[in-house]
Amino acid sequence: MTAPVFDPGFVAQFDTLLHWRRDVRHFSTCALPDGVMRTLLDTAALAPSVGNAQPWRFVRIRSQALRERLAAHVDRVSDEAATAMPDADRRARYRALKLHGIAEAPELLAVFCEEHPAAGHTLGRATMPEMLRYSTVMAIHTFWLAARARGIGLGWVSILDPAVVTELLDVPPGWTLIALLCLGYPAAPSAVPELEQRGWQAREPVEDRIFER
Repeated sequence: MTAPVFDPGFVAQFDTLLHWRRDVRHFSTCALPDGVMRTLLDTAALAPSVGNAQPWRFVRIRSQALRERLAAHVDRVSDEAATAMPDADRRARYRALKLHGIAEAPELLAVFCEEHPAAGHTLGRATMPEMLRYSTVMAIHTFWLAARARGIGLGWVSILDPAVVTELLDVPPGWTLIALLCLGYPAAPSAVPELEQRGWQAREPVEDRIFER
């Protein structure tokens, strides 16, 4: 078997893809094409995983009632987080942010990690069981890039109580919530993160995060 050669043009395009991967909060309500979610999930399953355990479990949320309950929960937790902020200016800026697109995103996906999968036979996680969760995050990132390559935006909702979401979705015991994802076409494309646009947090120099020993 001959390995593929990725030419400079492809490498440049890949770098552009990474620069344009955004956490999207503002979505068009236009539905995704038929079959695209399955294509993205198939691509996500190409992600590396410890011991080839493939611990990711995807739950597509199709129920409007569940969507509404999830949106209400996230809004409540977000309000509680804002109320707890001691700095009034930061609190006001936080409340002005749009933190999720649960109500309008055409697709809503919860991603769980199976903590004791039969696949993989425990290889590589005897001393670091958290590798299963890291593997699940790799699948999410693979999914994210595949979506962006097709012009589809993704928003990772993290202002929530995992126990509440897990109970709402009625998943098997031993599944740990890793992400609640909103998917759809962005209302407006941007190569600059929204939090940076709004002055919340800019990207800092990578040099400040590289160390040698």
